Amino acid sequence: MAKGIRFHETGGPEVLRWESLPVGEPGSGEVRVRHVAVGLNFADTYFRTGLYPAALPAGMGVEAAGVIEAVGAGVTGFAEGDRVTYTGSPLGAYSTERVMDVAPLIKLPDTIPFETAAATTMRGLTCAYLLRRIADLDPGATVLLHAAAGGVGLIFCQWARLLGVNVIGTVSTDEKAAVARAHGCTHTIVYTREDVAARVRELTDGVGVQVAYDSIGRTTVPSSLDSLRRRGLLVCFGTASGPIPPIDAMQLAVKGSLFVTRPALADYIADPAERGELAGELFGHLASGRIRVAINQRYALDDAVQAHRDLESGRSVGSSVFVLES
Repeated sequence: MAKGIRFHETGGPEVLRWESLPVGEPGSGEVRVRHVAVGLNFADTYFRTGLYPAALPAGMGVEAAGVIEAVGAGVTGFAEGDRVTYTGSPLGAYSTERVMDVAPLIKLPDTIPFETAAATTMRGLTCAYLLRRIADLDPGATVLLHAAAGGVGLIFCQWARLLGVNVIGTVSTDEKAAVARAHGCTHTIVYTREDVAARVRELTDGVGVQVAYDSIGRTTVPSSLDSLRRRGLLVCFGTASGPIPPIDAMQLAVKGSLFVTRPALADYIADPAERGELAGELFGHLASGRIRVAINQRYALDDAVQAHRDLESGRSVGSSVFVLES
């Protein structure tokens, strides 16, 4: 029988339970996937705490890579034995295997290891839409990125460098600053001792950045807004520190006719053609080595409680994965 992580109530990491899961045969439009590696994302904690709603009891996780073991009726484009990766609802990726709709699946090239796919499908596609869809960034543009040494941050910095985009990245320690710079971050700001907006102004000769990419939320949105140039764009794509505070529309005018958006990855990969285009660009960079993925934390799937504790404590650097097979 398959096993996986479920939670029956919202709360801290201790609500996660390792349980047996019945997995039947795939129905129409479905496949059964045996997971080899599972992604660990900060967004997983949002479901566990109740920030994102989930019908309880619920599975956990939205990203994994593995092999198709059975195919239901009506499925086209996929076959038994195909290597695949995916990200997206419904919850349930923290499992040894699962039956799921074929729609989110992306074929995984042989050149991409399962662990790399599990660590980068969500993060990599997030970077893809942030850099390739949200704003027109010409070579020489300068942007602000919070959490530059995180899983998204390290991919983002490398991809931005390929595009000729300068990144000012915020980090919590000097050690993380060194990691971010090694991955292409142009300038780093240690926010625990530096004023982010003031430092951004210094680095941009008082102008500010074209775009501020903010995955932190409550504690950083004010400094993100104050870091923007006239008619700059704030992209709120996460809430690691808590919900985004209310934004006074008049203040957007006062601060320079600013723009704000709160995008979701799901809306940029809903169309199969666009998802394929973004995934193809990501996989091309990974296969060529132009973008390298730092998997610095590996866990057994039944160690999810500790994994979530590490993630929320800020001890994690780069990407984390659950490894099911060697």
